[in-house]
Amino acid sequence: MNPLFSSQRRNGAASLLAATLLAGALAAIATPAHAAQSACDANLPASAQAPYVCAQPGELIDVTLDALHPTQAVLGKAEIYYKLGRYRSNKDELAGSFNKRFDDWCEANGQEKTLWADTNSRLNNPASFGCTVPLGAETPATVAAMKTAVIGPGGALYLTDGHHTFTSFLETPDGGAAMHVRVRVADNLSALPLNAFWQAMQDNRRVWLRDENNQPITLAQLPDRLGLANFHDDKYRSLVYFTRDIGYNVPAQATEFLEYYWGGWLRSTGVDLNAYDLNDSATYLKLVKQASQAMAALPAGTLIDGATAADLGRIAQWNGGKKETGGEFDKLSKPFSDAKPGKLAYSLNFRADVAVTPACTTTISGVHSGAVNAGSGVLCLDRATVQGDIAVGSGASVVINGSSINGALRFSNAGSVYLCGNQINGAVAINGTSGLLQIGGNGCTVNAISGAVALNSNNGGVVLAGNTINGPVMCYANLPDPLNLGRSNQVNGPKVYQCGLM
Repeated sequence: MNPLFSSQRRNGAASLLAATLLAGALAAIATPAHAAQSACDANLPASAQAPYVCAQPGELIDVTLDALHPTQAVLGKAEIYYKLGRYRSNKDELAGSFNKRFDDWCEANGQEKTLWADTNSRLNNPASFGCTVPLGAETPATVAAMKTAVIGPGGALYLTDGHHTFTSFLETPDGGAAMHVRVRVADNLSALPLNAFWQAMQDNRRVWLRDENNQPITLAQLPDRLGLANFHDDKYRSLVYFTRDIGYNVPAQATEFLEYYWGGWLRSTGVDLNAYDLNDSATYLKLVKQASQAMAALPAGTLIDGATAADLGRIAQWNGGKKETGGEFDKLSKPFSDAKPGKLAYSLNFRADVAVTPACTTTISGVHSGAVNAGSGVLCLDRATVQGDIAVGSGASVVINGSSINGALRFSNAGSVYLCGNQINGAVAINGTSGLLQIGGNGCTVNAISGAVALNSNNGGVVLAGNTINGPVMCYANLPDPLNLGRSNQVNGPKVYQCGLM
Protein backbone atom coordinates (compact mmCIF):
# COMPACT_ATOMS: atom_id res chain seq x y z
CA MET A 1 0.00 0.00 0.00
CA ASN A 2 1.28 3.46 -0.79
CA PRO A 3 2.57 5.06 2.44
CA LEU A 4 0.75 8.30 1.68
CA PHE A 5 -2.49 6.47 2.38
CA SER A 6 -1.27 3.85 4.75
CA SER A 7 -3.76 3.38 7.42
CA GLN A 8 -42.00 16.95 -17.83
CA ARG A 9 -43.85 18.30 -13.24
CA ARG A 10 -45.53 19.78 -16.49
CA ASN A 11 -47.43 23.06 -15.95
CA GLY A 12 -47.30 22.51 -12.22
CA ALA A 13 -48.88 19.01 -12.26
CA ALA A 14 -47.19 15.64 -11.89
CA SER A 15 -46.92 13.43 -14.93
CA LEU A 16 -46.67 9.81 -13.79
CA LEU A 17 -45.42 6.91 -15.88
CA ALA A 18 -46.83 3.56 -14.70
CA ALA A 19 -44.11 1.21 -15.84
CA THR A 20 -46.34 -1.85 -15.81
CA LEU A 21 -44.21 -3.79 -18.27
CA LEU A 22 -41.31 -3.47 -15.88
CA ALA A 23 -43.20 -4.24 -12.69
CA GLY A 24 -41.04 -7.14 -11.60
CA ALA A 25 -37.79 -5.36 -12.38
CA LEU A 26 -38.89 -2.11 -10.75
CA ALA A 27 -39.92 -3.95 -7.61
CA ALA A 28 -36.42 -5.39 -7.37
CA ILE A 29 -34.84 -1.97 -7.95
CA ALA A 30 -37.06 0.20 -5.78
CA THR A 31 -38.21 -1.96 -2.89
CA PRO A 32 -38.02 0.32 0.17
CA ALA A 33 -36.65 -0.83 3.50
CA HIS A 34 -40.21 -0.69 4.87
CA ALA A 35 -43.72 -0.39 3.47
CA ALA A 36 -44.51 2.87 1.72
CA GLN A 37 -46.60 5.22 3.84
CA SER A 38 -48.42 7.35 1.31
CA ALA A 39 -50.92 10.09 2.11
CA CYS A 40 -52.73 9.41 -1.17
CA ASP A 41 -56.52 9.36 -0.78
CA ALA A 42 -57.93 6.61 -3.00
CA ASN A 43 -61.31 8.35 -2.97
CA LEU A 44 -59.94 11.47 -4.68
CA PRO A 45 -58.46 11.90 -8.14
CA ALA A 46 -54.72 12.54 -8.17
CA SER A 47 -55.36 15.98 -9.68
CA ALA A 48 -57.21 16.99 -6.50
CA GLN A 49 -54.28 16.12 -4.25
CA ALA A 50 -50.80 17.52 -3.67
CA PRO A 51 -48.42 16.86 -6.55
CA TYR A 52 -46.60 13.50 -6.33
CA VAL A 53 -48.41 12.41 -3.17
CA CYS A 54 -49.92 9.42 -4.99
CA ALA A 55 -46.68 8.32 -6.69
CA GLN A 56 -45.65 4.81 -5.74
CA PRO A 57 -42.18 3.27 -5.37
CA GLY A 58 -40.82 2.41 -8.80
CA GLU A 59 -42.88 4.99 -10.68
CA LEU A 60 -41.12 7.41 -12.97
CA ILE A 61 -42.28 10.98 -12.48
CA ASP A 62 -41.56 14.14 -14.42
CA VAL A 63 -40.24 16.98 -12.27
CA THR A 64 -38.54 20.33 -12.58
CA LEU A 65 -35.20 20.82 -10.85
CA ASP A 66 -36.57 23.52 -8.58
CA ALA A 67 -39.02 20.98 -7.09
CA LEU A 68 -36.21 18.82 -5.69
CA HIS A 69 -34.98 19.20 -2.11
CA PRO A 70 -31.40 18.08 -1.37
CA THR A 71 -30.60 15.44 1.24
CA GLN A 72 -26.97 16.51 1.59
CA ALA A 73 -25.20 19.80 2.24
CA VAL A 74 -21.96 19.15 0.33
CA LEU A 75 -20.86 18.31 -3.20
CA GLY A 76 -17.60 17.29 -4.77
CA LYS A 77 -17.52 20.46 -6.85
CA ALA A 78 -14.66 19.26 -9.04
CA GLU A 79 -17.10 16.72 -10.51
CA ILE A 80 -19.55 19.53 -11.33
CA TYR A 81 -16.72 21.51 -12.91
CA TYR A 82 -15.85 18.50 -15.08
CA LYS A 83 -19.40 18.23 -16.32
CA LEU A 84 -19.79 21.96 -16.92
CA GLY A 85 -16.41 22.10 -18.63
CA ARG A 86 -17.36 19.28 -20.95
CA TYR A 87 -20.86 20.64 -21.58
CA ARG A 88 -19.49 24.00 -22.75
CA SER A 89 -16.81 22.43 -24.97
CA ASN A 90 -17.28 21.33 -28.57
CA LYS A 91 -14.68 18.57 -28.34
CA ASP A 92 -17.33 15.81 -28.25
CA GLU A 93 -18.81 17.11 -31.49
CA LEU A 94 -15.39 17.48 -33.12
CA ALA A 95 -14.73 13.84 -32.25
CA GLY A 96 -17.95 12.82 -34.02
CA SER A 97 -20.09 12.36 -30.90
CA PHE A 98 -22.95 14.25 -29.29
CA ASN A 99 -22.29 16.66 -26.44
CA LYS A 100 -22.11 14.81 -23.14
CA ARG A 101 -24.92 16.82 -21.58
CA PHE A 102 -27.48 15.15 -23.87
CA ASP A 103 -26.17 11.68 -22.98
CA ASP A 104 -26.39 12.60 -19.29
CA TRP A 105 -29.96 13.83 -19.66
CA CYS A 106 -31.08 10.77 -21.63
CA GLU A 107 -29.54 8.45 -19.04
CA ALA A 108 -31.10 10.37 -16.13
CA ASN A 109 -34.47 10.30 -17.90
CA GLY A 110 -34.37 6.51 -18.32
CA GLN A 111 -33.70 6.70 -22.05
CA GLU A 112 -30.11 5.44 -22.27
CA LYS A 113 -28.14 7.88 -24.49
CA THR A 114 -28.40 10.43 -27.30
CA LEU A 115 -29.90 9.31 -30.60
CA TRP A 116 -29.72 12.69 -32.31
CA ALA A 117 -28.95 16.33 -31.53
CA ASP A 118 -27.96 19.38 -33.53
CA THR A 119 -26.79 22.95 -33.03
CA ASN A 120 -30.32 24.02 -32.06
CA SER A 121 -30.70 21.39 -29.32
CA ARG A 122 -31.13 22.59 -25.75
CA LEU A 123 -31.43 20.68 -22.49
CA ASN A 124 -34.45 22.70 -21.43
CA ASN A 125 -36.29 21.62 -24.58
CA PRO A 126 -36.33 17.79 -24.78
CA ALA A 127 -38.17 18.00 -28.11
CA SER A 128 -35.00 19.50 -29.62
CA PHE A 129 -33.01 16.25 -29.29
CA GLY A 130 -33.73 12.54 -29.10
CA CYS A 131 -32.73 9.51 -27.00
CA THR A 132 -32.15 5.93 -28.08
CA VAL A 133 -34.91 4.50 -25.86
CA PRO A 134 -38.37 6.01 -26.49
CA LEU A 135 -40.64 6.95 -23.61
CA GLY A 136 -42.59 3.87 -22.60
CA ALA A 137 -39.91 1.48 -23.87
CA GLU A 138 -37.64 1.67 -20.83
CA THR A 139 -35.74 -1.45 -19.78
CA PRO A 140 -34.66 -2.58 -16.31
CA ALA A 141 -31.15 -1.37 -17.14
CA THR A 142 -32.21 2.12 -18.25
CA VAL A 143 -34.53 2.50 -15.25
CA ALA A 144 -31.79 1.39 -12.85
CA ALA A 145 -29.56 4.21 -14.12
CA MET A 146 -32.10 6.89 -13.21
CA LYS A 147 -31.80 9.24 -10.23
CA THR A 148 -34.06 8.68 -7.24
CA ALA A 149 -36.28 10.69 -4.92
CA VAL A 150 -38.45 10.03 -1.87
CA ILE A 151 -41.91 11.60 -1.56
CA GLY A 152 -42.12 13.40 1.77
CA PRO A 153 -44.87 15.14 3.75
CA GLY A 154 -47.12 17.31 1.60
CA GLY A 155 -45.81 15.60 -1.54
CA ALA A 156 -42.41 17.32 -1.31
CA LEU A 157 -39.65 15.65 -3.34
CA TYR A 158 -36.37 14.77 -1.61
CA LEU A 159 -33.55 13.83 -3.95
CA THR A 160 -31.55 10.82 -2.72
CA ASP A 161 -29.30 10.31 -5.75
CA GLY A 162 -28.35 12.75 -8.50
CA HIS A 163 -27.24 15.90 -6.69
CA HIS A 164 -24.17 16.28 -8.90
CA THR A 165 -25.87 15.52 -12.21
CA PHE A 166 -28.89 17.71 -11.54
CA THR A 167 -26.81 20.58 -10.18
CA SER A 168 -24.81 20.41 -13.42
CA PHE A 169 -28.05 20.60 -15.41
CA LEU A 170 -29.19 23.58 -13.35
CA GLU A 171 -25.90 25.46 -13.81
CA THR A 172 -25.42 24.92 -17.54
CA PRO A 173 -26.69 27.79 -19.74
CA ASP A 174 -29.34 25.73 -21.55
CA GLY A 175 -30.56 24.07 -18.35
CA GLY A 176 -31.87 25.98 -15.36
CA ALA A 177 -34.16 25.47 -12.37
CA ALA A 178 -37.28 25.07 -14.53
CA MET A 179 -35.75 22.28 -16.63
CA HIS A 180 -37.67 18.99 -16.76
CA VAL A 181 -36.29 15.52 -16.10
CA ARG A 182 -37.74 12.33 -14.66
CA VAL A 183 -36.81 10.63 -11.41
CA ARG A 184 -37.59 7.17 -10.08
CA VAL A 185 -39.58 7.14 -6.83
CA ALA A 186 -37.58 5.24 -4.21
CA ASP A 187 -40.27 5.49 -1.53
CA ASN A 188 -43.42 7.41 -0.61
CA LEU A 189 -43.46 8.57 3.01
CA SER A 190 -45.91 11.41 2.53
CA ALA A 191 -48.20 10.22 5.33
CA LEU A 192 -45.51 10.57 7.98
CA PRO A 193 -45.18 13.64 10.20
CA LEU A 194 -42.06 15.62 9.40
CA ASN A 195 -40.04 14.35 12.38
CA ALA A 196 -40.94 10.73 11.64
CA PHE A 197 -40.13 11.26 7.97
CA TRP A 198 -36.61 12.43 8.73
CA GLN A 199 -36.11 9.61 11.20
CA ALA A 200 -37.07 7.12 8.50
CA MET A 201 -34.69 8.81 6.08
CA GLN A 202 -31.85 8.52 8.57
CA ASP A 203 -32.71 4.92 9.46
CA ASN A 204 -32.52 4.00 5.78
CA ARG A 205 -29.31 6.03 5.16
CA ARG A 206 -31.02 8.32 2.68
CA VAL A 207 -29.68 11.58 4.07
CA TRP A 208 -26.05 12.67 4.48
CA LEU A 209 -25.71 14.76 7.63
CA ARG A 210 -22.03 15.68 7.43
CA ASP A 211 -20.27 18.83 6.29
CA GLU A 212 -17.27 19.37 4.02
CA ASN A 213 -14.99 18.39 6.91
CA ASN A 214 -16.96 15.19 7.58
CA GLN A 215 -18.37 16.70 10.80
CA PRO A 216 -22.01 16.15 11.83
CA ILE A 217 -24.65 18.71 10.85
CA THR A 218 -28.32 19.09 11.70
CA LEU A 219 -31.30 18.75 9.41
CA ALA A 220 -31.73 22.52 9.59
CA GLN A 221 -28.38 22.90 7.84
CA LEU A 222 -29.50 21.09 4.70
CA PRO A 223 -30.04 23.43 1.74
CA ASP A 224 -33.58 23.76 0.42
CA ARG A 225 -32.72 23.84 -3.29
CA LEU A 226 -30.15 22.75 -5.84
CA GLY A 227 -27.37 24.95 -7.21
CA LEU A 228 -23.63 25.24 -6.60
CA ALA A 229 -24.11 28.20 -4.26
CA ASN A 230 -26.25 26.12 -1.92
CA PHE A 231 -23.60 23.49 -1.21
CA HIS A 232 -20.18 23.47 0.41
CA ASP A 233 -17.27 21.77 -1.34
CA ASP A 234 -16.05 18.37 -0.12
CA LYS A 235 -12.61 18.00 -1.69
CA TYR A 236 -12.32 14.36 -0.67
CA ARG A 237 -15.57 13.54 -2.45
CA SER A 238 -14.09 15.17 -5.57
CA LEU A 239 -10.93 13.08 -5.30
CA VAL A 240 -12.95 9.89 -4.97
CA TYR A 241 -14.90 10.74 -8.13
CA PHE A 242 -11.71 10.75 -10.19
CA THR A 243 -10.73 7.32 -8.81
CA ARG A 244 -13.89 5.76 -10.28
CA ASP A 245 -13.10 2.64 -12.33
CA ILE A 246 -9.46 2.95 -11.21
CA GLY A 247 -9.75 2.22 -7.48
CA TYR A 248 -13.44 1.32 -7.23
CA ASN A 249 -16.45 0.53 -9.41
CA VAL A 250 -19.99 1.67 -8.70
CA PRO A 251 -21.87 -1.51 -7.66
CA ALA A 252 -25.12 -2.45 -9.40
CA GLN A 253 -27.03 -1.88 -6.16
CA ALA A 254 -24.96 1.00 -4.87
CA THR A 255 -25.82 2.64 -1.57
CA GLU A 256 -26.66 6.31 -1.63
CA PHE A 257 -23.71 8.57 -0.81
CA LEU A 258 -21.25 5.84 -1.81
CA GLU A 259 -18.43 8.25 -2.65
CA TYR A 260 -18.79 10.04 0.69
CA TYR A 261 -18.05 6.81 2.54
CA TRP A 262 -14.89 6.42 0.49
CA GLY A 263 -14.06 10.07 1.17
CA GLY A 264 -14.39 9.49 4.90
CA TRP A 265 -12.01 6.55 4.66
CA LEU A 266 -9.45 8.63 2.74
CA ARG A 267 -9.63 11.25 5.48
CA SER A 268 -8.94 8.55 8.06
CA THR A 269 -5.59 7.81 6.38
CA GLY A 270 -4.37 11.22 7.58
CA VAL A 271 -3.92 12.88 4.20
CA ASP A 272 -4.59 16.63 4.29
CA LEU A 273 -5.74 17.77 0.85
CA ASN A 274 -5.30 21.38 1.92
CA ALA A 275 -1.56 20.77 1.74
CA TYR A 276 -1.72 20.14 -2.02
CA ASP A 277 -2.22 22.42 -5.01
CA LEU A 278 -5.42 20.92 -6.40
CA ASN A 279 -5.30 23.30 -9.36
CA ASP A 280 -2.15 21.59 -10.63
CA SER A 281 -2.84 18.64 -12.92
CA ALA A 282 0.33 16.68 -12.10
CA THR A 283 -0.26 17.01 -8.37
CA TYR A 284 -3.90 15.97 -8.65
CA LEU A 285 -3.09 12.97 -10.85
CA LYS A 286 -0.50 11.83 -8.31
CA LEU A 287 -3.15 12.00 -5.58
CA VAL A 288 -5.62 10.05 -7.72
CA LYS A 289 -3.04 7.33 -8.34
CA GLN A 290 -2.08 7.04 -4.69
CA ALA A 291 -5.66 7.10 -3.43
CA SER A 292 -6.92 4.56 -5.97
CA GLN A 293 -3.99 2.20 -5.31
CA ALA A 294 -4.76 2.36 -1.59
CA MET A 295 -8.43 1.62 -2.26
CA ALA A 296 -7.64 -1.35 -4.49
CA ALA A 297 -5.19 -2.74 -1.91
CA LEU A 298 -7.81 -2.88 0.86
CA PRO A 299 -8.95 -6.36 1.93
CA ALA A 300 -12.49 -6.90 0.67
CA GLY A 301 -13.86 -7.27 4.19
CA THR A 302 -12.47 -3.99 5.52
CA LEU A 303 -15.28 -2.09 7.26
CA ILE A 304 -15.86 1.50 6.12
CA ASP A 305 -18.59 3.27 8.05
CA GLY A 306 -20.57 0.06 8.48
CA ALA A 307 -20.09 -1.30 4.95
CA THR A 308 -17.33 -3.48 3.59
CA ALA A 309 -14.86 -2.29 0.97
CA ALA A 310 -16.38 -4.89 -1.36
CA ASP A 311 -19.87 -3.45 -0.74
CA LEU A 312 -18.53 -0.04 -1.73
CA GLY A 313 -17.15 -1.38 -5.00
CA ARG A 314 -13.45 -1.81 -4.20
CA ILE A 315 -11.84 -2.80 -7.50
CA ALA A 316 -10.18 -6.22 -7.73
CA GLN A 317 -7.11 -4.90 -9.57
CA TRP A 318 -5.91 -1.33 -9.71
CA ASN A 319 -6.82 0.32 -13.04
CA GLY A 320 -8.40 -2.91 -14.22
CA GLY A 321 -5.07 -4.68 -14.13
CA LYS A 322 -3.51 -2.29 -16.65
CA LYS A 323 -0.44 -0.10 -16.35
CA GLU A 324 -0.91 3.62 -15.78
CA THR A 325 -0.25 4.20 -19.48
CA GLY A 326 -3.46 2.31 -20.25
CA GLY A 327 -6.95 1.82 -18.92
CA GLU A 328 -9.03 4.44 -17.13
CA PHE A 329 -6.05 6.11 -15.48
CA ASP A 330 -4.55 6.87 -18.88
CA LYS A 331 -7.89 8.31 -20.05
CA LEU A 332 -8.08 10.48 -16.93
CA SER A 333 -4.54 11.75 -17.55
CA LYS A 334 -5.22 13.19 -21.02
CA PRO A 335 -4.56 16.99 -21.09
CA PHE A 336 -7.09 19.55 -22.24
CA SER A 337 -5.17 19.98 -25.49
CA ASP A 338 -5.96 16.37 -26.42
CA ALA A 339 -8.83 15.64 -28.81
CA LYS A 340 -10.43 13.67 -25.96
CA PRO A 341 -9.35 15.31 -22.69
CA GLY A 342 -9.61 13.49 -19.40
CA LYS A 343 -12.20 14.36 -16.78
CA LEU A 344 -9.61 16.09 -14.64
CA ALA A 345 -8.49 18.33 -17.53
CA TYR A 346 -12.06 19.44 -18.19
CA SER A 347 -12.54 20.11 -14.48
CA LEU A 348 -9.40 22.19 -14.05
CA ASN A 349 -10.08 24.10 -17.27
CA PHE A 350 -13.51 25.15 -16.00
CA ARG A 351 -12.30 25.84 -12.46
CA ALA A 352 -9.79 28.34 -13.89
CA ASP A 353 -12.77 30.48 -14.93
CA VAL A 354 -14.44 30.38 -11.51
CA ALA A 355 -13.71 33.46 -9.40
CA VAL A 356 -11.90 32.84 -6.12
CA THR A 357 -13.77 34.62 -3.36
CA PRO A 358 -11.95 36.29 -0.45
CA ALA A 359 -11.80 34.60 2.95
CA CYS A 360 -14.66 35.52 5.26
CA THR A 361 -14.03 37.58 8.37
CA THR A 362 -17.71 37.58 9.42
CA THR A 363 -20.21 34.85 8.48
CA ILE A 364 -23.98 34.90 8.92
CA SER A 365 -26.08 31.77 8.40
CA GLY A 366 -29.56 30.75 9.47
CA VAL A 367 -32.22 33.36 10.24
CA HIS A 368 -31.18 36.96 10.92
CA SER A 369 -33.77 39.59 11.80
CA GLY A 370 -32.86 43.20 11.10
CA ALA A 371 -30.46 45.10 8.90
CA VAL A 372 -26.89 43.96 8.26
CA ASN A 373 -24.06 46.49 7.95
CA ALA A 374 -20.43 45.78 7.09
CA GLY A 375 -17.90 48.57 7.38
CA SER A 376 -14.73 46.51 6.93
CA GLY A 377 -13.43 43.01 6.26
CA VAL A 378 -15.30 40.36 4.28
CA LEU A 379 -18.96 39.78 5.12
CA CYS A 380 -20.28 36.34 4.09
CA LEU A 381 -23.89 35.24 4.10
CA ASP A 382 -24.05 31.48 3.77
CA ARG A 383 -27.54 30.03 3.18
CA ALA A 384 -28.93 32.75 5.42
CA THR A 385 -32.41 34.25 5.66
CA VAL A 386 -32.19 37.98 6.33
CA GLN A 387 -35.16 40.13 7.23
CA GLY A 388 -33.77 43.56 6.48
CA ASP A 389 -31.49 45.61 4.25
CA ILE A 390 -27.80 44.88 3.75
CA ALA A 391 -25.28 47.71 3.46
CA VAL A 392 -21.54 47.48 2.76
CA GLY A 393 -19.24 50.44 3.23
CA SER A 394 -15.99 51.60 1.71
CA GLY A 395 -13.37 48.91 1.27
CA ALA A 396 -15.42 46.05 2.69
CA SER A 397 -16.23 43.00 0.54
CA VAL A 398 -19.30 40.78 0.52
CA VAL A 399 -19.96 37.17 -0.50
CA ILE A 400 -23.61 36.07 -0.43
CA ASN A 401 -24.41 32.46 -1.36
CA GLY A 402 -27.70 30.58 -1.38
CA SER A 403 -29.49 33.11 0.81
CA SER A 404 -32.96 34.66 0.96
CA ILE A 405 -32.98 38.40 1.60
CA ASN A 406 -36.12 40.37 2.30
CA GLY A 407 -34.68 43.82 1.89
CA ALA A 408 -32.50 45.99 -0.33
CA LEU A 409 -28.79 45.64 -1.05
CA ARG A 410 -26.86 48.93 -1.00
CA PHE A 411 -23.12 48.63 -1.51
CA SER A 412 -20.96 51.72 -1.97
CA ASN A 413 -17.22 51.63 -2.75
CA ALA A 414 -16.91 47.97 -1.77
CA GLY A 415 -13.75 45.96 -2.35
CA SER A 416 -15.45 43.08 -4.20
CA VAL A 417 -18.99 41.67 -4.41
CA TYR A 418 -20.18 38.11 -5.15
CA LEU A 419 -23.90 37.30 -5.30
CA CYS A 420 -24.63 33.66 -6.17
CA GLY A 421 -27.82 31.63 -5.91
CA ASN A 422 -29.84 34.12 -3.89
CA GLN A 423 -33.48 35.12 -3.72
CA ILE A 424 -33.51 38.87 -3.18
CA ASN A 425 -36.81 40.61 -2.48
CA GLY A 426 -35.69 44.19 -2.84
CA ALA A 427 -33.65 46.58 -4.95
CA VAL A 428 -29.93 46.12 -5.62
CA ALA A 429 -27.76 49.25 -5.88
CA ILE A 430 -24.00 48.76 -6.17
CA ASN A 431 -21.57 51.52 -7.07
CA GLY A 432 -17.87 52.21 -6.89
CA THR A 433 -16.69 48.62 -6.41
CA SER A 434 -12.91 48.43 -6.88
CA GLY A 435 -12.66 44.65 -7.37
CA LEU A 436 -14.83 42.12 -9.20
CA LEU A 437 -18.61 42.48 -9.01
CA GLN A 438 -20.21 39.14 -9.89
CA ILE A 439 -23.94 38.42 -10.00
CA GLY A 440 -24.29 34.97 -11.58
CA GLY A 441 -21.78 33.49 -14.03
CA ASN A 442 -19.26 30.63 -14.16
CA GLY A 443 -19.53 28.60 -10.99
CA CYS A 444 -21.90 31.20 -9.53
CA THR A 445 -25.55 30.11 -9.40
CA VAL A 446 -27.95 32.63 -10.91
CA ASN A 447 -30.05 34.87 -8.66
CA ALA A 448 -33.74 35.79 -8.55
CA ILE A 449 -34.13 39.52 -7.82
CA SER A 450 -37.49 41.20 -7.22
CA GLY A 451 -36.62 44.86 -7.60
CA ALA A 452 -34.60 47.33 -9.61
CA VAL A 453 -30.88 46.74 -10.23
CA ALA A 454 -28.46 49.67 -10.58
CA LEU A 455 -24.75 49.01 -11.17
CA ASN A 456 -22.78 52.20 -11.59
CA SER A 457 -19.12 53.28 -11.68
CA ASN A 458 -17.71 49.88 -10.74
CA ASN A 459 -14.10 49.54 -11.85
CA GLY A 460 -12.98 45.94 -11.25
CA GLY A 461 -15.14 44.15 -13.79
CA VAL A 462 -18.87 43.40 -13.71
CA VAL A 463 -20.50 40.04 -14.49
CA LEU A 464 -24.31 40.00 -14.65
CA ALA A 465 -25.25 36.62 -16.11
CA GLY A 466 -28.36 34.45 -16.28
CA ASN A 467 -30.32 36.10 -13.48
CA THR A 468 -34.07 36.64 -13.27
CA ILE A 469 -34.79 40.28 -12.46
CA ASN A 470 -38.29 41.60 -11.86
CA GLY A 471 -37.59 45.29 -12.37
CA PRO A 472 -35.52 47.69 -14.44
CA VAL A 473 -31.76 47.25 -14.86
CA MET A 474 -29.37 50.18 -15.27
CA CYS A 475 -25.61 49.97 -15.74
CA TYR A 476 -23.66 53.19 -16.13
CA ALA A 477 -19.98 54.20 -16.20
CA ASN A 478 -18.64 50.75 -15.33
CA LEU A 479 -15.09 49.98 -16.48
CA PRO A 480 -14.80 47.72 -18.36
CA ASP A 481 -18.28 47.16 -19.81
CA PRO A 482 -20.38 44.55 -17.96
CA LEU A 483 -20.42 40.95 -19.30
CA ASN A 484 -23.12 38.29 -19.33
CA LEU A 485 -20.75 35.50 -20.50
CA GLY A 486 -23.24 34.47 -23.17
CA ARG A 487 -26.05 33.91 -20.66
CA SER A 488 -28.71 36.61 -20.98
CA ASN A 489 -30.61 37.82 -17.96
CA GLN A 490 -34.39 37.50 -17.87
CA VAL A 491 -35.51 41.04 -17.10
CA ASN A 492 -39.08 42.18 -16.57
CA GLY A 493 -38.44 45.86 -17.15
CA PRO A 494 -36.26 48.18 -19.19
CA LYS A 495 -32.51 47.57 -19.62
CA VAL A 496 -30.62 50.77 -20.14
CA TYR A 497 -27.14 52.15 -20.87
CA GLN A 498 -24.45 49.48 -20.58
CA CYS A 499 -27.04 46.85 -19.64
CA GLY A 500 -29.10 47.39 -22.78
CA LEU A 501 -27.99 44.08 -24.27
CA MET A 502 -27.56 42.12 -21.03
